Parts: sequence; C-alpha cells; structure tokens
Amino acid sequence: MIMAIDGQTQTGIDAIALAVIDNVATAIKDLETGRAARVGILENSRTVEIREEIPYGHKFALKPIANGEEILKYGEVIGRAVADISAGAHAHVHNIESLRGRGDLEKSR
Repeated sequence: MIMAIDGQTQTGIDAIALAVIDNVATAIKDLETGRAARVGILENSRTVEIREEIPYGHKFALKPIANGEEILKYGEVIGRAVADISAGAHAHVHNIESLRGRGDLEKSR
C-alpha cells in the first residue's frame, strides 16, 4: 500500500486510522508481537509497539484506553472499553462492547 506520509509518498504502512481523534487503528496486515507498527493517520504517521498478535483487519489501541472509555474509529464512537486496553493491544469483542443497534441501551434512556 502506498500513502502520502509526512509530505512524502512512502510504503511500509502497517495500519491505518482515519481521524486524528481515533484511539484505535486497523491492521492492514498481520502484526506480530513486539513489532513497531507504522500507522498512517491522514497525511501523518506514528509508530506503536504491538503488544500481542493483531490479525489483518483487526483493531489495536493507539494509546492506553481505560475501562469505560469510548472507542473512536473513523472519528466516531463505535463502542466502549469493558476492560483497560494497553497501547498496542488487540481491541476486539473481548474488551470492547458495541454501542450501536442496542435495544437495551435505548430502553434505558
């Protein structure tokens, strides 16, 4: 994949985030534990050390996320952490609950 990063066209991006406020990124390849993953965020990039294996297409935390904190992807809230998530850790159904399409949340309002 080729993206414009820091004003240059470069290869070597391991994951993407679509908004600077996102606290998770999506892996565009399988990522192994200990890898310094390069994350493309719009025209910038940053590096995050991967704490556990991240399968292609799955999310990982860009920063520490506290239990109860909103999960931001695409610049939108997509869920809430149900456990603390370390930067570089897999962010998936085991530590995130969805907030969309949930009748139980609608009833409690």
